Amino acid sequence: MPLNDKEQRILDEIERQFLQDDPKLAKAVRTASASDTFRRSTRLSLAGFVAGLAFMLIFFTANTLIAMLGFVVMVGSASVFVLAIRRRTAAPGTSGLGVEPWIERLRSKWRR
Repeated sequence: MPLNDKEQRILDEIERQFLQDDPKLAKAVRTASASDTFRRSTRLSLAGFVAGLAFMLIFFTANTLIAMLGFVVMVGSASVFVLAIRRRTAAPGTSGLGVEPWIERLRSKWRR
């Protein structure tokens, strides 16, 4: 639904004020994209997975508690990676998460 003239003028005024108040933030917002966020989250999750794996392998015989902590870090990093992939491949207008798609898949399997 397009904006009417009054709403468009208000939006333009807000944008102009935003550019005047904080030009650095305005530039950062203008140049930021979803692919930057995806890249950052995948890199961090992969680094966390490798660090967790290293902790698990190094401390497996010496200290089992730290090895289990490394395993937890691995699982958490893998889940963040999977969520980032799901968000990236989700259909536009959907979050790719939530209970509804999961319930719908269960219902379709039950009907078979």
